[in-house]
Amino acid sequence: MRHHPISPVTEPMQYRAIGVVRGRYCPDDPGELTRGHISTEDGSQLEAVVLGRVLTLMRRHIDLDAPHLWVTYPRCRTADQLHLQIVGIWEPSTLTTDEDSEEVTDTSDTLPEGDNYFSIRGEVLFTRPETGDVVLKVRQKRRADGQRPLPFKLQLKGTLPMDHLRQFVALDVRRHGQELQIEQHELVGPLPRRGERGGRARNKPARAPQRHDAAGGQPEQNRPASRPLRALRSALSRPGSQRG
Repeated sequence: MRHHPISPVTEPMQYRAIGVVRGRYCPDDPGELTRGHISTEDGSQLEAVVLGRVLTLMRRHIDLDAPHLWVTYPRCRTADQLHLQIVGIWEPSTLTTDEDSEEVTDTSDTLPEGDNYFSIRGEVLFTRPETGDVVLKVRQKRRADGQRPLPFKLQLKGTLPMDHLRQFVALDVRRHGQELQIEQHELVGPLPRRGERGGRARNKPARAPQRHDAAGGQPEQNRPASRPLRALRSALSRPGSQRG
């Protein structure tokens, strides 16, 4: 039996976006559990969908009138609305089998990181420290049929230095209302460019480093100060930002 709903990182540049939210799941249609929302103690109504075998657990073992700690994948389909994909339930006190109980004595339903914690790892597309806006790109694993889903983007609140643009970072994030707020960050390093094998691509001259906005526009020092909102919207609306 796993001791934590979020598995350890196995590679330095391992993308992911996963976390836990405690609340009561309310389906939009009582006869169909797939779509609904999570009602939390702080009064938030978080749009949610249920994936995979979690549906079987909910039908057979889970009291939907009570709050639970849901394991979720976060998405930001609109700037002011957090969307969650429910992929599990962390409740050892209820779901531990007899075989598991022989190996695990601690069946606490709480986690060391607390409720509303998210582990998010990806590429920084946009950061504006003065407004606390950050956009991160997260790539997904290949499917069983060999196809790789399009990457998606998450809008976060917090402060990351400008030199973290286009760098890979690991973030500890906390949900507050409809927002995901950065608590801690770690710079993992630069992402390899296409055609590179551990260094700069062959036959391409070195270029002086310049900071660009998330839309790949002008260098920041030449960009009018009136463009931050336009750049943030562009970072969120590029292909892949609306895929779940």
